[in-house]
Amino acid sequence: MAIKTYKPYTPSRRGMSSADFSELTRTRPEKSLVTALKKAGGRNNTGTVMVRHQGGGHKRAYRIVDFKRDKIGVAGKIASIEYDPNRSARICLVHYADGEKRYILHPVGLKVGDAVMSGPEADIRVGNALPLKNIPDGSFVHNVELLPGRGGQMMRAAGAQAQLMAKDSGYAQLKMPSGEIRLIPDACMATLGQVANTDHNTISLGKAGRSRHLGIRPTVRGGAMNPVDHPLGGGRGKSKGGNHPRSPWNQLSKGFKTRKKSKIWNWMIVADRRRAKLLG
Repeated sequence: MAIKTYKPYTPSRRGMSSADFSELTRTRPEKSLVTALKKAGGRNNTGTVMVRHQGGGHKRAYRIVDFKRDKIGVAGKIASIEYDPNRSARICLVHYADGEKRYILHPVGLKVGDAVMSGPEADIRVGNALPLKNIPDGSFVHNVELLPGRGGQMMRAAGAQAQLMAKDSGYAQLKMPSGEIRLIPDACMATLGQVANTDHNTISLGKAGRSRHLGIRPTVRGGAMNPVDHPLGGGRGKSKGGNHPRSPWNQLSKGFKTRKKSKIWNWMIVADRRRAKLLG
């Protein structure tokens, strides 16, 4: 993937950049793998806003992506590389030997015509999915399951990858992009390689309109509001007030720990991401 920049013939164009989509080989999705996607605007089933700053945006159709990779032992061939409006990663259309078609995440280096396979007997090759216990130490993986059979939940964004550090007593140690090292059951499936579209994080939207097209609504500072709307609102003229930053519901937003201490899962974190950053 390459990044496209623009001549600054308007102020917003000066800082704008976008993907050139040169890696895509097909413009229309596979009809049998597309379904309707209803917008929620950040609201739950009662209409209450659960996530702020969401709403509007361009209409999208949902592509059904195979995160489970459960076509065990069936050979497949990459038919196309396509755009997916619902994620930062690109997706591949795979034609399997038994006639079925499925979408998978596009890994770096996988081209149209390449073969892919899932299962313990699959080759150690980019795009193949295997249980962690069958993958050599030091390998980079993506689309990793947290529990066997649940489907990949980690390392699914553009450019994401985790490194398999070691295996012991039925668990594999994975080093995350954050530096955290955590245990995963070694029966969990993972796909070899790094998710493609690695330059995604360097894209500059350039103007507010592109955020709105993506369904991202404006974020207003608390200090610009009235006291009735935000704890930091009000004051004589433009005022900072000297208060600690906090949410509209008076929750401290910097340094205040909100995560519950879970004795069930915490033991699976071998090295904390904050400690890993401090150690370098």
